[in-house]
Amino acid sequence: MTGGTKRQKEMRKALRVLLPRVPMADAEAILSVALSGHLRHLPPTICLWQATTSHIRHALTDYDTLLDDGYDRDAARYFVLDDMNAVLETWGCRKRLDPVEEENSIHLS
Repeated sequence: MTGGTKRQKEMRKALRVLLPRVPMADAEAILSVALSGHLRHLPPTICLWQATTSHIRHALTDYDTLLDDGYDRDAARYFVLDDMNAVLETWGCRKRLDPVEEENSIHLS
């Protein structure tokens, strides 16, 4: 995870600050999404936060299973919120998801 464009370097630096204990496999997946073209217009910190929450939601919680079971997106998000915050805490992230903010945030998924 060295070298690359100025934006890639900024993203990696911001990732280390946001998620100091994130496992390498998760960091790579998050960076891949954060560096994708559709987020290019956003600052690195916002890209990373959106990519992080999307990755945790889909890869590390039962969110997709809840959707498959018929829950709507808002209900599924509500039910995985505590699990997502637990992952963020494990990764050393100081920021947490808030149910009210989550309702009003930009959704990647």
